[in-house]
Formats: sequence, structure tokens, C-alpha cells
Amino acid sequence: MNVHHPDRNRLLAHLHAVEAEFPVHFVGLLPRGAALHVEADDALDLLAEKRPGLSLTSLTGAEIALSRRLSRPVGIVLTSELEGRERAEILASARPL
Repeated sequence: MNVHHPDRNRLLAHLHAVEAEFPVHFVGLLPRGAALHVEADDALDLLAEKRPGLSLTSLTGAEIALSRRLSRPVGIVLTSELEGRERAEILASARPL
């Protein structure tokens, strides 16, 4: 299976645009499968910090907006929602942006 990896500068530009629109800050790229709610094999999983005002609706909006920009599914995992062993594993596997 060939998985397309986006150009870093293009990816950062899209992330910054979504950060300007939604109260979220992207901090890392996660291995595929970290965002369990996104099933597509070609999805991009991202680690993010929530900012004041983030709701489930706006988080979903950020995923949709970024998916449209990148032309592939996107899953966002929030650092604030990770606990215990899962937190340690996810944070250890994240690649800084």
C-alpha cells in the first residue's frame, strides 16, 4: 500500500490556516491508527492542544476543514484527552511538526 505523505511546508500552511479558524493548536504527527475514530487507511492523524472555546463541534469542524484542505481524511487527538499508559504511548510516538 502506498500512503501519500504531504509536503511539510504545505502541511504547516494548512495547519496554521485551520488554527486561525478553530481554537486548536497542532503539535505533532501521529502514526496511522492513533485517531481511532477515523478508519480510512490514508488518513492523517495529528496531535493537538485545545485552546479556550474548543467544543466537540469545533473540533469536528477543524477535522473537516483540514480534510478538505489536504484531500484526505484527518483525525485529531487532543493531548488533554489522553491519560495514563495511553498518554505515554501516544506522546512517545508523536513526531513534532
